[in-house]
Amino acid sequence: MELRQSERKRAKIKMALQGSAGSGKTYSSLLLAKGITNNNLTKVAIIDSENGSADLYAHIGQYNVLSLTPPYTPEKYIEAIDICLKAGMEVIILDSISQVWDELLDFHSKLSGNSFSNWAKITPRQKAFVDKILQANAHIIATMRTKQDYVLQHKDGKYVPEKVGLKAVQRDGVDYEFTLVFDINSKHFAVASKDRTNLFSSKPEFIINPATGKKILDWCNNGETIDEIRVQILACKTLEQLRKLYQQHYTIKDLLEDFKLQKETIEVKSNLLTPQNIQLNGNSTHS
Repeated sequence: MELRQSERKRAKIKMALQGSAGSGKTYSSLLLAKGITNNNLTKVAIIDSENGSADLYAHIGQYNVLSLTPPYTPEKYIEAIDICLKAGMEVIILDSISQVWDELLDFHSKLSGNSFSNWAKITPRQKAFVDKILQANAHIIATMRTKQDYVLQHKDGKYVPEKVGLKAVQRDGVDYEFTLVFDINSKHFAVASKDRTNLFSSKPEFIINPATGKKILDWCNNGETIDEIRVQILACKTLEQLRKLYQQHYTIKDLLEDFKLQKETIEVKSNLLTPQNIQLNGNSTHS
């Protein structure tokens, strides 16, 4: 056990693309992979559980395909990822991971006994699958299907379902595990619904292309995460230091509250140390 200074290491992007059928998730994933590998698609593998859809885009280049057949268990995906890693793949596309969750839900429905306690047999398998994605020494692009989500609203003395948007077909909160999540609509436009890279936050929708992947690769090699910028905010001792940092990152809405709080902290400390608050013996007049 050893305490050490933090250091920036080259990151492997773990990202997800979610959208309805026909939104272009597979094609967009390949374009991202092309940029991430600097146009070397021989270093890209698609783990395909979408009935051969991965082969539809062979005109893009000579990428690799590993086709899965039912049942789409987490263990089968983990084995497939290991095969790709041993083959030296730099980018692994999981197309898609919705089938894993469908398989686990089906398995859970067939278990006898208490439905709630039976989740103890499901959660470790899902966690092992997600951990494999996060720990893999390769860039991972996972696709997820979306479906219409509903909530029950109380109207006229009864509860009626009301549409509240699209929801990924995967376990709730799985998007939290990824560094970057793109939502792709039916017209193939993408917008970042989660972005720890700070590359696409608060940016208008756009069409994914290889340049998008190249931008992500540059961040993996040199960039800063939002958490790293938060550390820099807390390290600011003067308003001038904070102002310069703010000018670099003011477009990131998730950081606005951090800048505000640090500004208030600096101002409070500054007021406590003004000459009128310090006695001649050097002790502050404030208790």
